[in-house]
Order: sequence, then C-alpha cells, then structure tokens
Amino acid sequence: MMARWSKTDKKSGVAIYNFKGTGIPQLTLQIGDVVHILESCEGWYKGYLVRHKGSEGIFPKSFIHIKEVPVEKKRHSENTIPAEIPLVQEVTTTLWEWGSIWKQLYVTNKKEQFQQVQSMMYDLMEWRSQLLSGTLPKDELKELKQKVTSKIDYGNKILELDLTVRDEDGNILDPDETSVISLFHAHEEATNKITERIKEEMSKDQPDFASYSRMSSSPTHSLYVFVRNFVCRIGEDAELFMSLYDPLKSTIISENYLVRWGSRGFPKEIDMLNNLKVVFTDLGNKDLSRDKIYLVCQIVRVGRMDLRDSNSKKYTQGLRRPFGVAVMDITDVIKGKAEGDEEKQHFIPFHPVMAENDFLHSLLSKVTASKGDSGGQGLWVTVKMLVGDVIQTRKDYPHLVDRTTVVARKLGFPEIIMPGDIRNDIYITLLHGDFDKYNKTTQRNVEVIMCVCDEEGRVMPNAVCLGAGDKPVSEYRSVLYYQVKQPRWMETLKVAVPIEDMQRIHLRFMFRHRSSQESKDKGEKNFAMAYIRLMKEDGTTLQDGTHDLLVLKGDSKKMEDANAYLTLPSTRQHIENKGTIIGRSSSIAGGLSVSSRDAFYISTLVCSTKLTQNVGLLGLLKWRMKPELLQENLEKLKIVDGEEVVKFLQDTLDALFNIMMEHSHSNEYDILVFDALIYIIGLIADRKFQHFNTVLEAYIQQHFSATLAYKKLMSVLKTYLDTSSRGEQCEPILRTLKALEYVFKFIVRSRTLFSQLYEGKEQIEFEESMRRLFESINNLMKSQYKTAILLQVAALKYIPSVLHDVEMVFDAKLLSQLLYEFYTCIPPVKLQKQKVQSMKEIVLSNLFKKQECRDILLPVITKELKELLERKDDQQLQAQEKKYCVELLNSILEVLSCQDPASTYNHIQEIMVQLLRTVNRTVITMGRDDPLISHFVACMTAILNQMNNQHYSVYIETFQTSSELVDFLMETFIMFKDLIGKNVYPSDWMAMSMVQNRVFLRAINKFAETMNQKFLENMNFEVQLWNNYFHLAVAFITQDSLQLENFSHAKSSKIQNKYGDMRCLIGFAIRDMWYKLDHNKICFIPGMVGPILEMTLIPEVELQKATIPIFFDMMLCEYQRTGEFKKFENEIILKLDHEVEGGRGDEHYMQLFESILTECAGQHPGICHLVGRFVCLVKGLLEKLLDYRTVMNDENKDNRMSCTVNLLNFYKNINREEMYIRYLYKLRDLHLDCENYTEAAYTLLLHTWLLKWSDEQCAPQVMSTEFQCSQTYRQLKENLYEKIIEYFDKGKMWEEAIALCKELADQYEKEVFDYELLSQNLIQQAKFYENIMKILRPKPDYFAVGYYGQGFPTFLRNKVFIYRGKEYERREDFQAQLMSQFPSAEKMNTTSPPGEEVKSSPGQYIQCFTVQPVLEEQPRFKNKAVPDQIINFYKSNNVHLFHYSRPVRKGSVDPENEFASMWIERTSFVTAYKLPGILRWFEVVAMSQTTISPLENAIETMSMTNEKILMMINQYQSDENLPINPLSMLLNGIVDPAVMGGFAKYEKAFFTDEYSRDHPQDLEKLNRLKDLIAWQIPFLGAGIKIHERRVSDNLRPFHDRMEECFKHLKVKVEKQYGARELPDFDDKRLGRPRSMLRSYRQLSVISLSSMNSDCSTPNKTTSESFDLEVALPKQGKAESEETALQINPHPEVKRRKSKKRTKRSSVVFADEKTVPDISISDMKCVLRKYEFMSDTNLSEHAVAPQKTSVLKQMSSVSRSMPVIPG
Repeated sequence: MMARWSKTDKKSGVAIYNFKGTGIPQLTLQIGDVVHILESCEGWYKGYLVRHKGSEGIFPKSFIHIKEVPVEKKRHSENTIPAEIPLVQEVTTTLWEWGSIWKQLYVTNKKEQFQQVQSMMYDLMEWRSQLLSGTLPKDELKELKQKVTSKIDYGNKILELDLTVRDEDGNILDPDETSVISLFHAHEEATNKITERIKEEMSKDQPDFASYSRMSSSPTHSLYVFVRNFVCRIGEDAELFMSLYDPLKSTIISENYLVRWGSRGFPKEIDMLNNLKVVFTDLGNKDLSRDKIYLVCQIVRVGRMDLRDSNSKKYTQGLRRPFGVAVMDITDVIKGKAEGDEEKQHFIPFHPVMAENDFLHSLLSKVTASKGDSGGQGLWVTVKMLVGDVIQTRKDYPHLVDRTTVVARKLGFPEIIMPGDIRNDIYITLLHGDFDKYNKTTQRNVEVIMCVCDEEGRVMPNAVCLGAGDKPVSEYRSVLYYQVKQPRWMETLKVAVPIEDMQRIHLRFMFRHRSSQESKDKGEKNFAMAYIRLMKEDGTTLQDGTHDLLVLKGDSKKMEDANAYLTLPSTRQHIENKGTIIGRSSSIAGGLSVSSRDAFYISTLVCSTKLTQNVGLLGLLKWRMKPELLQENLEKLKIVDGEEVVKFLQDTLDALFNIMMEHSHSNEYDILVFDALIYIIGLIADRKFQHFNTVLEAYIQQHFSATLAYKKLMSVLKTYLDTSSRGEQCEPILRTLKALEYVFKFIVRSRTLFSQLYEGKEQIEFEESMRRLFESINNLMKSQYKTAILLQVAALKYIPSVLHDVEMVFDAKLLSQLLYEFYTCIPPVKLQKQKVQSMKEIVLSNLFKKQECRDILLPVITKELKELLERKDDQQLQAQEKKYCVELLNSILEVLSCQDPASTYNHIQEIMVQLLRTVNRTVITMGRDDPLISHFVACMTAILNQMNNQHYSVYIETFQTSSELVDFLMETFIMFKDLIGKNVYPSDWMAMSMVQNRVFLRAINKFAETMNQKFLENMNFEVQLWNNYFHLAVAFITQDSLQLENFSHAKSSKIQNKYGDMRCLIGFAIRDMWYKLDHNKICFIPGMVGPILEMTLIPEVELQKATIPIFFDMMLCEYQRTGEFKKFENEIILKLDHEVEGGRGDEHYMQLFESILTECAGQHPGICHLVGRFVCLVKGLLEKLLDYRTVMNDENKDNRMSCTVNLLNFYKNINREEMYIRYLYKLRDLHLDCENYTEAAYTLLLHTWLLKWSDEQCAPQVMSTEFQCSQTYRQLKENLYEKIIEYFDKGKMWEEAIALCKELADQYEKEVFDYELLSQNLIQQAKFYENIMKILRPKPDYFAVGYYGQGFPTFLRNKVFIYRGKEYERREDFQAQLMSQFPSAEKMNTTSPPGEEVKSSPGQYIQCFTVQPVLEEQPRFKNKAVPDQIINFYKSNNVHLFHYSRPVRKGSVDPENEFASMWIERTSFVTAYKLPGILRWFEVVAMSQTTISPLENAIETMSMTNEKILMMINQYQSDENLPINPLSMLLNGIVDPAVMGGFAKYEKAFFTDEYSRDHPQDLEKLNRLKDLIAWQIPFLGAGIKIHERRVSDNLRPFHDRMEECFKHLKVKVEKQYGARELPDFDDKRLGRPRSMLRSYRQLSVISLSSMNSDCSTPNKTTSESFDLEVALPKQGKAESEETALQINPHPEVKRRKSKKRTKRSSVVFADEKTVPDISISDMKCVLRKYEFMSDTNLSEHAVAPQKTSVLKQMSSVSRSMPVIPG
C-alpha cells in the first residue's frame, strides 16, 4: 500500500546539499535555499521555496536541515517567525543577497571584487556563528554587533545595494516608528559614516572602524596588559618593571608595573600566577596621537654582584643589578589599527645588557631602534585597548578588569580631572650622578638609598612605592652599576604621603659603595648624602623638572641627623641665589660639607589636586590668612595659568563663593568675584579645557552651596546689561554673555538651594528680578548703538543655553512670553541669520516641548521663516540662510512628531498655512544639484506626513479663489512629478524614497478628491490640471523604485511587507479618475495614450486587468466623435515602440491586451471589426518588437539587423514614415558598428526615396535627428546623398557613388545653378572613375547558409540565406563565426538540402557552402569592348542569382579518361533582394537544379583556360615589374608534351566516331570545343613572346625548351583544327594601343551561340516562375566551382581545396551565328556581329562559363588597361 502525504510540525528548513529535480513534481534546490515545509511522506517533504513561493514541489528529507521556529497562525495562513535575534536574521538575508551577486561577479570574471565579497562573506559567517553561540561577554557582544553592522553597511555600499539605517544600538530603524526628519538625518549620518569607512578602507589605515570610532569619541583610554609568562635564564630573583615608553622622546610616560619574579621561573607570590594583570590608564587623545608607543619591560636581577660568582655566603646578596630589557611596539594597538584580542598572546623578545656598565635606559633606546635575536627568551603578554577610565573599564569590561587588577597611572594628569578624584602623587626620578673615587683605586659601585623623612629626620614608614602592584616600602635602593663614575639610573618611584604631612617632610638620599664580598660590604658606610624639601617656604610645591642636588660629605652619623643637614642648602640653585661660594671642600655646618667634585641629579613631577606651584592661586585659596591681599589676588587670578586653575577648580570656586557669602551685606567684592567667575567659565569654554565642562557641572550640582549668590550674580549681570544698552563702555560684558549658561546655572542652583532652605521664600521677588533681568536683555536687543551689534549677536547665540536651567525655577509660559518679546524687539530685517540660529536652539530646548509655550513661540518663528525664505537676496547669503531655515523647520517638525497629536494639531496647521507653499516654491526654484535640496524635500515630506485629513480640508479652504487653488495644485503636481523623476536622495536611500512615495501617494489622492469636488463640472473643468494629475500619477506608478519585479527577492519582500504595492493603489485611482471624466475624455486623446500605455505595461496582472480597458474606452470615445480612432492608433503604435524597446511588455501582456480588448469590443458590435483589425496590428507589432528587444543585447549583430529590417518593413507596410525612418537609422548604425559601409549606404538610400527634389519645407515625420539643420526636402536629400556617397566611397562602391553624383550634378547644373558645387561634384566623380580603373577591389565571396531544425527562432527556421562575405573572408572563418553564434548547433557536412526529418527535429543544424554570383545582363555593355575593371564590379554586385555546382558521375567510368562521364549538377538560388543591399544577407526565395553534360563541361573548362592566358598576358603587358614565374608556370603547364595543351583527354573522350554517332545533337558543341582549342595557339604564342622578352639568362634554357614544345604543339593543332591569327593591335583611329583582351573580344571566331536553346539559362526570369524546391526549366550552360578535372568522393573537402585555385573569369565570347571556319579577310564582317558577354548570359542564347581562380592566385591584378605593344 502506498504511503500517504501527511501534515508535519516541521515548518522551516535549509538545503544543505544541491538537489537537481528530475521532473515536474521535484523541486530543484541549491545549498542554502530556505524551504517552507507543508507535508511529509516517508523520505520526502513537500513544500515551496521561501524566496519564490510559486515554486512548489517535493524534495528528499536527507537534503534538508530543519530549523526550529515558532509558528504564528492567522485565519487562513501560517507564518513562521524566525527564532534568531534580528541582527542574525539581517546577516542571513545579507549573505543571501551578496551570495547571488558574488556568483555573478564570478561569471563576469571580476576577480578582485569577487574576492573582496568572498572575504566579507566569510567574516559575516564567522561573526554570525559567534552571535548565535550566545557565549560572548557583554562588551564583546556590543563590539561584535558594531563590527557586523559596519561590515554589512560597507558591503552594501560597495555592491551598490540599499543603505540600511540604524539607531545608536545598531538596530534597523523602522520607518513607521520614526519621524521623516529623523529618518532623513539617520540616512545622512549612515552615508557619511560609510563614506568615511570607504576612505579608510582605501587607505588601508583603519580596518576596525567600529572600535576606532568609539575610541576617538572618548577622551580617556586604558591599555590592558596580561603578563602570561616570563621565559629567561637568570637563576636569581628578578624585578620586572613594565611601562609605556615614547621612543622619539626617549621618555617613560606611565608608572611602572612591578612584577617580582622568582628564581624558579614563576612569580614570587605564587597566587599571582595567571593573575598578573595591569591597566595603564589615563591615556588621552594626545597619547593616542604619538607617532610611536612601546610597551617596555626593564629587568633587574636581585642577588650577587656578578652572576658568575658562585652562590656561596661570602658573596654579597640582595644587590639590584641591571639584566636586560624587552620591548614591543604597540602603536597600532593603541591607535586602534590592530585588533586587540584578549586571547592572542604576543611574544616580546628579551635583550640582555652587554656589559656591566650598560645602563638599562640607554639599552632601551638601542633596542627600539634595532631588532636582535632573543634566543627564545622574553615575555608572553596579551594586550587590548579599552575605552574609558578605570571606573568605566570596570563597568564595561568586568571579565578583564576587576578590583584586583593593578592600575598604573600616567605620569601626569589625565585630560579630565573629575571632582572627587583626589590625587597626591609625587614622582621622583633618579637621573644620574658623578662621584669621585677619592682615595679608592677604582671607581665606586654607587648605590643610592632614598627615604622620606620628617623634620626630625625620622623615616616615614611605607612612603615610597617602586611600582604599581607592589607594596609600599620605607626605603628605596637603586640599581647598582659596577665601577661607574657617572651612573645613569633613570629610575622613577612614587612618594605618597598624606597632604597634611607635606609641609614637614623632605627626601633624603644616601650614597654607599657596595662590595661584592660580603665581609667587605658589611664594613661599608654611607660616603655622601643629599636632600630636598617637597614644599617651599611660601607654601607652594617644589617645581616640576630637574634639580641639581648638592652632595654633602662628612660623618656618616651626622648624615642621619636632620638638624645637621637641614640647615645646609639642598640644591645648587639655592646657593647661587644666596650668593654663597663653595670652596673645594668647605665645611659649612654640623660636620657636613658640600662636595664640589660630586654631583647628583633628580627630577620631580607633582600630580596633585591639592598642591599648587602658583603663589597667586595659593593666596586666593588661603585668602582668609591675608584678607588685605584679597583684592590683589582676585585681580591676579586672570594671569594664573589655566591648567593650575582648572586643576583646583573646586577649591577656587569654593574660595570665590565663600568670599561672596562672607561679604553678603556689602557689594565690595561682588564685581571682582563675578569677573573671576566669568574668567573661570571662559577658561572651560576654551577648546583645550572643553572636557572640564563635566567637572563644572558636577561642582554646581554636588558641591556648590552659596544660597545667596543668585542675588549678587543677577545684580552684577543686570548692571552690565544696563550699562551696555546705554552704549557705555563695559569691558567684561562680551565675556559675560559667552558665560551666560553657567552664570544662570549658578543663579538657578543658588536659588534652588535657597528655596529648599527657606521653603520657597522670596519667590515673587526672584521672579520679578528675573523678569527685570530679561527686560535688560531686551533693552540691549533694542539698542541702536554700534557697539551693541556684537553684543546682540552674542545674546542671540547664548540666551537659548540658559532656558533649561531657568525653566526649573521660573514659570515656563512667562518665560516663553519673555522670549517672545526678546525676538520681537529686534528690528525685522536685522540679524535674521542669527535670529534663526537662536530660534533653532529654542526649539531644541525642553521649553518647546510644552504646548502652551509653543502656542506663544511658534507664530514668531514661522513668521521669521516665511520672511527669510521668501526674500530675494544675494545668492551666497541666501544659501547660508536657507541652511539655517531648513534646519530650524526640521527641528520644529521633529519636536512636533514626538508629541501627542492632539497637542500639535494647531501647530501643524500653523506651519502648513504659513510655510507649506513657501517650502514648495523653494523646492521648485532650487537646482536639483543644490546640496540643500534634499533637506527641503524631507521637510516638505514631513509637513505633508504630519498633516491629517482635517488639515488637508482646512488647507484647501485657505485659498480665496479657485484660480489660486488651481495654481497651487498645478505647481504641486509639477513638483511631485519632477521629484519622482529626479530623486533628490541618493539611489541607495530606499527607506527614504519609499516613505516619500507613501506621503506623496496620500497627498495625490487627497488633491484628487479636491479636483473631483471643484474642477470636474463643465464650467469649472480644468483640462491642464487634470492632464498634470494623470501625468504625475503615471510618473509615480512607473518610477524605478516601485518596480518590485526588478529587485531581489529579499528587497521586494521587504517593500511588499512594509509598504505594499503602491502601484495598484494609484493605478486603481487613475482608472477611477478616468471614468469620472465622462465627456471630457476626448480632451486627453491622444495625449494620455502614452502615459496610460506605460501604466498598463507594468507587469502586475491585477493592475493590467484594471487599466487595459481604458484603451477601449479611448477608442470608443474617439470613434463616437469621428467614426474612427486613427489618433489613438497612431499614438499607441508610436509609444508602444518606445516602451517595448525600453524593456517593458512581454508575451503575457500581448495575450492580455488581445483578450481584454476583444472582450470589450464584443459588447459594441459597431466598433468590433475595427478593434479586431487594430488588435491584429498591435499584436504583429508587439511580436516584432519583442523579437527586436530580445536580440538587441545579443552579441550577434546579424540577428539584430534581421529584426530591425522586420520592423522596418512592418512600419513601411502600415505607412508609418516616422517609425520607418527611425529604424532605418538604427540599422544604419548597426552597419557602421560592423564597418559595413556599403550596406549603411543602401540603408540611407531608402530614406532618400521618400524625398523629392523640391524647395518645400520638410515634413517633421521624414526628418531625422541627424539632419535637423536641413529645412527643405532638397537640403535634406542633398545632405543624405553626400553622406551616402561617403559611405559608398568607403565601401569601394564607386559605381553607385557615381550614379548619385550624377543625379546631384544634374540638380546643380539644371535646377539650382550652383556651378561651384557642380565643379566639386565633377572632381569627385573623376576621382571615383580613376579609383575604378586603378584601385584593386577584392571580390567578396558569397555563402549559402541553411538553418534547419525547430531549435532556431522563427525568422531563421528552415530557411536558406545567401551571405555576402567581407574582403578576403574565407569560408572556414565565416563558418566558424557563424557556429559561435549558435554554440549548440550541429554543422552539416553535405551540401544537398536535408529531408523533412532534419527540418522537423528539435535541434539546430547549419549548412554552409560557397556559391557563385551570376552576372545580370548589362544592356549598355552589349557589342562593346569593356575593360575588366569595369566588368568585374558587376560580376559580384547587384546580383540576386547564385549558382552552386558539384560534379557527379553517370554511366560507366573509364579509368583512363574520367572526362567522358563527368557531369555537373548545378543548383541556382534566387534571393529576395539584390546583394549588396540593406543587409549583408537575404533570404533565398527560389531554388532550382540543372545538370551539365561532360561535353558542355569541357567547353566551359577550355574557355576558362583561354581566358586565364589572356588575363595574364594583359597583366604582363601593363606591369613591367611583375615576377615572371606565374607566367612561366602557366605557359609551361599548357605546352608541356605531357599535357598537350590539356585537351588530349577531350580528344580521346569526344572526338571519336563512336561519340559522334551516339550524340548527333552535339555536333555544334564539338565544333565549338575544337574552335576553342584552335584559338589557344595564338594566345600561347603571344604569351611566349612576352616571356622571351622578360626571361632572365639563367631561365633561358627553360624558355628555349618551352618554345620548342610550343612549335610541336602549334604544328599539331593547326594541322587538326586549323590556324587562327591575332590581328594588328594598333587602333589608329583612337590614337592609343588597344588591349589584346578587348581586341580578342571583337575578333573571337569561336561560336557560343550554336547550343540548343534548351541548354541555355534564361537571362531574366520573374520571381513568380521560381518556387522553392521546384526546378527551373532545364538549364544547360551554368557555372561550376570545381575545375572538373578529377572526381572527388568528398565534395566538401574538394571545395575547400579548390577554393584557393578557383577564380572568376573576366570575359565571355558571344556570337549569334555559328561560324565554323572564318578567314582573316572576312574579319570585318564578323566584327559587326559580335556582342559582349560575361560570366552569365546577357542575351537570349548566351551561356555563362565558370569563373576561374587565376585572379585569386595572382598577387597583382591589372591596375589600368593592359596593352600589347605593336
């Protein structure tokens, strides 16, 4: 029993292998195809492709990977909901879309782009897996999302796909949830971001854009370093000092991170293993911009003096000795160029010190400059750049940075010091020293011991820190350099003591010599010391920088006594200042003396938020200690360095407000404090300190406590404002206005604190003073003084910044009223630009979000905008102002879009009434390349989008008169149409374009309602308005962005789901509007035919069914008016041509068009037959147009030409001149592309046939765009003739060119009497005549081509064509090219027509062989001697009859003589038109076959041989330089006894009694053959004469032998067939020698006319007498391609070989009477009777001999008339 199909719960799957369906029920799958599963049965599923729901079928279960997805059930359908996060879905669809493009790139061989897309796809696949894994930490997930979205957006851009717009989190923006303005700005931002990204990709500087952009936006950064391992052979404990280093400045820029490494190869503290992590923090943007940054590690071993010493007790232990350094360049990591990965381990090679006196710091400089081999020793670390300071990094990177992670700070302050970030670090760097050895024999091993002591000399415990991550110690011992006089330590350590102890402490440095022997070392004492205080006497801290410390010598006990040394100077500078002169070893005090031979240098760096090095600032901070200096210190504040002030921002502000509060009852210091405050605020506004805004904000909110300050601040501010508005000098006012925001922040915070303290006391007084303050500002705005302008600009700029704060303590409505007055009190045309900028800030404030505030402020803003936008001023200025205007308006619309619609109804109405038309007109007048156009269009779209139905109604009613409303609608329609045609947004802004379309669609429909109500009735009908509506609607429906079928599946689904198919909506609206027109429809015929046709051609079936009936309505309408529908018909034919060529329309449309119109016509019998005729006409046209379109992109130009000619003929038949001419020129262009100049000329000639020689104005339909300068028929025809003559000249068709020249000459001579042109024309003619005679014209070959089988298109199927080959084109080449156009076609190796079996087979079979053209009768040449050059042209031009000959055997074959049974079968082809013509090929319309007997064949062959001899003689006569060889070969080949003139076999075959008896009817022919043999002798004689004259000496014996043979031959022939003689060739009458050939033609005594009439070919046969496949009346004499000397069983091969040999003959001999034997004396009589003949018969009884191959073999052909000298 068969298994049944059953429903399955598996709904969605992905193909994991390719599956090729074998028949209809099976569905072909490609890897990655998503399928929706409907049913299952055993090993099969049934379902459809998600991207192509029409493809349903079955497929194997094993090929499908099932995806678990939830299913949403609706009434009649089920929807699967993807289970992945949206970003994963986006990656999936992106990969789909890119995948198909990637394949396309492969096919088109775009290798570079192919690899680029492949690499991006690999990245996305990898990241998709990571996203799906769900194992990423929060920070990495965030970073990965940014990488993914950045990659998708970048890829879409370079692949020219649609731009994806996102919110801050990288999620795709939903246009339904986003306002138009936000959407527009999101598009702009996305475009800019991608443009930047592409620039960076191109410069390859910045691969990881996402992290880079995050880094550059943050002011603080941190570097995370994880020490994984340290591999080094030391054998002792070691200290690893890691820090950041700037190699260009040779300075360490961060604290050291100290790792104590044990002698066994792991950390001394074993629990630190795998936890050696540090964050180097406080790195600012300046650090990021350093040219180079290295991570360095200085390694100090702790143990013996020399590692080589044995590890016994007698050697001193615990000495810190230099060991080496490790260095890594981390510039790329720091700058974000290299990806920091916490899993990747970097190896930092170790470089040991080379000698004992190698300083570690010097080694650093060497190593950074060169690379050496580390021998595998070094550090393994992981590094990663983190964004933010320590607090931020702990929050963002919890898996990397936690509470235990060591923090190494920068040496110096970060770029931002946050309040509460208390720091009191003093960094001491031991620089270098210089120590005399005194009484020692060698230099000392100096160790410096540093400790921090109080004034008693007691050591402060744990005050010194060697590095981050290490416990503080009480004393520090330096690295020891062995026997070095001038040690360079460059060791930095940190002193950290409480701030209150700073005043009383100092640093003490002891110098001791260390010995390597423990016993000696114990006896060593400190030999010198130095000290320095950290605070100066004036309370300021020690200055940063280098200090030259005095080295004190003396008793080592005294050195520890603070009382002994503190009285002595500590630095050399100190002594110099005091003027003390130090002797060589002058004792100064307490048993210590200053050594002049020793030196010791340190440098200090104070990083303290509590210590200052500035006296003035200290005085202000401690103002209570010396109140008398307060005024001076307040004034001095302005000259204090900004960095110091900012560092002590909180303390300084506290001091200022304390001064203010403690003098609350007097205003003595108010202005000074206010100015100081303004200075500080101004400082923070400086770009250098801009990051300190947050510090100031934090201070105001958290630390500021002056409750009464607001009164004083407002008072001083008002005073300044009033002074300035009176025009008086007030120096600080401008600075004050700039600082307005923070002044108000202090005022508001102070008032808030006061209010909280006193529970809202003095509120009314405060509001009043605030109002008065604003009045003072307004007075300043009214001021007419020149000095006020700058202040007014500043006020406009800075007033908006105070609103946020003022609003918290002041009534919003009242504040809005004050602002209203602020703006209205400025004179109307003054400061407009600044006003608009200021208003924009107001709109962005919280104030504008309140309805009651908008009620007050919006009217003043719209009024200002309207005035500005309608102003006609200087363009440049206007462009700037327009920018501000559109930004302001966009901001308003953005705010309104976020509010409750009920609260914004009136405001949108206000904008609509005041500004909609203004904005529209601005859009209309702006250039489409104006950078602001897109902003204005977005703005207009936003207004229309926010208008509801009620708004539309209200707006329509605002127009006073109907003409104003019509104007508005007209300009709106025109603008919409223009915007649809020339989209102002970039082509990849799909979402923006679709939103605009949706808004436009609604607006169009709303305005259409208005038109129906107001402008449809008779009196009110507005034709132009309706016309504009229809054109707009059609432009909308046909715009590219709505043609879903042109998009990828993903894109069309996206549009369909989000916006629907808008085309149907507007299409149905157009239909309804059309039918409403009623009797007005006639106004739109034929004008609307084209647009409606465009609409019906949209491939959307429902739309087509709805709109095609409009055509019938149009026909009916015109028919009822005029009794026919010619206008409609003409228009539709014209437009259909353009539309189909543009890519619209298909077979389905043709069927639908036919069925719908036929159905409509069925209901109206009167018009039925006319419609039927029209439908047939359109159907025929559509078929040809679709054929034409199909081949237009084809590489095969032949097919394109064929289809063009079909259309040409169609338009000619239906008498559509304009279209006919259009296609003539298309055909001409195709010919020119292929350099077919002759065919191009014939094509243009057809145009001239439509023109007459007349001076009438040219009718537009016969004009062509190329010759539009021509006014009259005559001018046009003349211009065309000139062009055609030019083409004929290029095609070497001078005979045709001459005919046209003559016609032109006739006009010049007899009609227009322009002799100048006539003379030029005659010169041109003369040149052409000369070309005919002198220039070699290779004859083209002609090829018959048969296309058999049903596989060919209809215009080729089972038809034979004759093709004209190009110059020197061989059949093999022609055939190869032909086969390349039909790669699946099979070549036929036979030349006979195939049977029905082949013709009806589904395949393609091509037959190709060479045919010979048959010369047509030229009556003007009859009885005339015509040169070859003239005759040859007609042999291969103006021909439509062609022969193909092949040898056949009949009867018994004589092996000795095959001529007796050699028959020729000749096929004749007649083409539809003569060649050459408007194509290089024409179809064969008739074919027939004849047979030629062996005797006739012999006559032909003999005639050709004679012709050959004559041709060669003529050539040698005319050209003395021709090589003799060809003539030698020809003559010798004939006279050689072995050949005996080539006729021995004829004699044997035909000149026998037996033959005469059996063939009595051939007597005439036998005589003729004998005659030809006889005539060969004089020709050979003439040839031998020429040969004798030209032969060289070495060939003389050859010639003699040949002459001897000729004599024998002559005797034999003359004896058997009689003698013939050539006459004297001097023609006295003409006065010039005549060519032998011409003379011979007149003298020929060979009779060719004696053949029976049934053997002759009729010279003229009407086409009716030919029927394809039907034989002509039996023909006798015809052409043969072969020389017919031997039989070949393979005719195809034979033809190919013989082709090189065969050539056409030049001459034929003709006579009407048979003259068997004629004497010379009767010659004159005969002369009169002869008539000229060529390859084909020119008279009733003439025959055409086969053309020979002599001309082809010969390298040079006669260039002028050949002569034989007399």
